[in-house]
Amino acid sequence: MDSLNNEIKNRKSFKSYWILDIILIIGVFFIFIHYILSAPIGNRDRTIHISSNDSLIKISQDLKNNNIIKSPYIFKTLMYVLSKDRKVKYGDYLFKANSSVLSISLQIAKGRHDVSPIKVTLREGMTNDDMSKLIADKLPITRMDAFLSDPRCKQGYLFPDTYFFYPLTTTTEVLEEITANFKKKILVLDNDINSSGRKLSDIIVMASILEKEASGKSDSAIISGILWKRIKIGMPLQVDASPSTYKNANLPVDPISNPGILSINSAIHPEDSPYLYYLHDKNGVVHYATNYSQHKINIARYLK
Repeated sequence: MDSLNNEIKNRKSFKSYWILDIILIIGVFFIFIHYILSAPIGNRDRTIHISSNDSLIKISQDLKNNNIIKSPYIFKTLMYVLSKDRKVKYGDYLFKANSSVLSISLQIAKGRHDVSPIKVTLREGMTNDDMSKLIADKLPITRMDAFLSDPRCKQGYLFPDTYFFYPLTTTTEVLEEITANFKKKILVLDNDINSSGRKLSDIIVMASILEKEASGKSDSAIISGILWKRIKIGMPLQVDASPSTYKNANLPVDPISNPGILSINSAIHPEDSPYLYYLHDKNGVVHYATNYSQHKINIARYLK
């Protein structure tokens, strides 16, 4: 009987220890989970920039180096689960103090920046210098010299448009977006360009001139037709926008500005007319002439 009682006591004691061990393991597990998911000590509001070509490894290390997360490994694991290995949306991200690695992973996976982008409007006819100055004024991290010296900064091929950039957007990313926009717009016109029989480079040069010479939709295509006609007959373009055109009977070598879609379309689709000369009066109204004698009359009438 005594041995039976001792065996029962031993079993109860073993079961109690087993239960205590389970509780201890569960407790340690939850403490560990809380530790790795919680924010690092001394964590505060921070803004970091994720570039378009940043890998998940680099992003996780940047978050660790900026004291935003504790474990890069846990962050990467959560990102694989939450984003299904989709590409992270680049830009600035504001992470609030004491945010868990789970909430940070969700924020990045959903592309929730919590930072207001800056509106930058690049107008038609702006030069590269104009664009670089405007962008540098709007984005503190962007430098004019870095913008202008980049091989992708080709005048005529930076598409004028309204863009939204984050405060920490790099010069490289700005140029990537502007040039990608140009390629997208031109791709739509590819068949028309091929049908025109002209090279894209010549079309862009002509469009850049039209930005300076035409006043809008009403005269852009007609002036395009006049200028292409002058080239065809070997007559110098003689446009005030480019002094070299008074000497050379051809297009300038390079674009003189960055043209918009209206001017590009007008360069592709010039409008036939009997005119060979034109001028704009002080109110911007265009006056055409078929010969130089008529043109001189228009000069005396509208520009004197």
